[in-house]
Amino acid sequence: MSTAAQYRASSAYSSVAAHGGVAAADPHRLILMLMDGALERIAQARGRMEHRELAQKNRLLHAATSIIDELRSSLDLKAGGVIAANLDDLYDYMARQLIAANLQNKPAILDEVAHLLREIRSAWVLLPADARAQRGPSAAIRE
Repeated sequence: MSTAAQYRASSAYSSVAAHGGVAAADPHRLILMLMDGALERIAQARGRMEHRELAQKNRLLHAATSIIDELRSSLDLKAGGVIAANLDDLYDYMARQLIAANLQNKPAILDEVAHLLREIRSAWVLLPADARAQRGPSAAIRE
């Protein structure tokens, strides 16, 4: 992840700073923090949706969409090959679904996005340390 990309990720994550450690996080950990932040915002938005607190729901879904967009922009489409291209499409889909959920007030759409993001997160956590250190398709992010 380049310095500029790391700065953007840190900026996007500023709303998730309660977890701490952003400045010292390696690129792998930053991505996990971003995913956790998006999942947290989606869960909070779902609660606001159920309680018809529309302004707060809108703010939380906007933040989740911004985080998903940052995850998408961190992909290295050249070095990441098919994996990065598939993640790019999936992140695009998730962002569009968050917008749809916001407009339609449908918690089921939020559940779908959260499920997809948890699946990606699970795979990311299992990435071996040596693959994290490599530059190339296995990392799928800009270094």
